[in-house]
Amino acid sequence: MRSMTGFARQDLETPLGHYSVEIRSVNSRYLEPHFRLPDSMRALEPKLRERLKNVFSRGKLEVSIKFRADMSQQGVSLNEALVERINQAADQVHGIIGPGNALDALEILKWPGVLNEAQLDKAQIEEQTLQCFDEAIKSLLDMSQREGDALNQFLTQRIEGIQLQVDEVRRLMPQLIQAQREHLQKKLADLQVNVEPERLEQEMMIVLQKTDVDEELDRLEAHVKEVSHIMEQSGPVGRRLDFMMQELNREANTLSSKSMSSLTTNIAVELKVLIEQMREQVQNIE
Repeated sequence: MRSMTGFARQDLETPLGHYSVEIRSVNSRYLEPHFRLPDSMRALEPKLRERLKNVFSRGKLEVSIKFRADMSQQGVSLNEALVERINQAADQVHGIIGPGNALDALEILKWPGVLNEAQLDKAQIEEQTLQCFDEAIKSLLDMSQREGDALNQFLTQRIEGIQLQVDEVRRLMPQLIQAQREHLQKKLADLQVNVEPERLEQEMMIVLQKTDVDEELDRLEAHVKEVSHIMEQSGPVGRRLDFMMQELNREANTLSSKSMSSLTTNIAVELKVLIEQMREQVQNIE
C-alpha cells in the first residue's frame, strides 16, 4: 500500500553543472504529471512521462527540473579569422576618417561571434538528468511506502473498531428483542386490551421483521474481511478500498434506520464515524 501524497528532492553535482529535481505528489483519480523544465530539456519530457507511468498509477505529480551549467569548467575559443576581418575593416575606416579611433582588444572581444563557448555535451546532460530524476522517483517511492504503512495501520485500527461494534450489536440483540416484547405487553396492559398469545406473537414477528439487522451485520462482517484482504494485496488498491467504503456506509445507514433503541443508534453513529475516517484516508491511497 502506497500513499499518493509526498515530496522528494534530489541534487546531482557534476563537472557539467548542478542538477536539481523536485517531485510533489497529491491525490488524484488518475495519473496527472506536470513538468517545469528548462527550454533546453523540453525534448526529455516524453522519457520523463514514461518513467513516471512505469512506477505510478495514480496521483497528480508536479515535477520541477533545474540545471545550472558550471561555466568555470567550460573553455572558450577565439575566432581568429573574424578578428582579422574586423581589424582590416578598422584600418579601412582609419584611412577615411584618420587615426585616433583604433579599436581596443576589449571592444573586439565584445563583437558577436568573436568568442565561441564550448558546446555542452547534450547526450551527457540528458543521461545525468535522467539519473537524477530516477533517484528522485526512488526517494518519492520510499516516502510513499512509509506513508502507506502508516495508513495501513490507521485503517486496520478502524476495521477492528467496526468489528467490535458489530459484535456489540449481536450481543445486545437478544435483550433488545426481549425489551421490545415487554414494551408491547406493557402497552397492551395499559390499554386494558386482552390479546391472545398467538396474536401477540404475530405482532412481535412484525416488529422483528422491521428491525431485523442480521443481514446488515453479516454484510458488514463480509465487507470488513474484504477490506482486510484488499489491504494485503500488492499494487494499487485505492479505488477498490474507496468502493468498499461506500458499501460499508450503506450498511451502516440501514442499520441506523432499523435501530430499535438508543444503544443501537449510538453504535450506528460510531460506525459511520469510523467509516468516514477511513474514507478520508483512503482518498490518499494509490
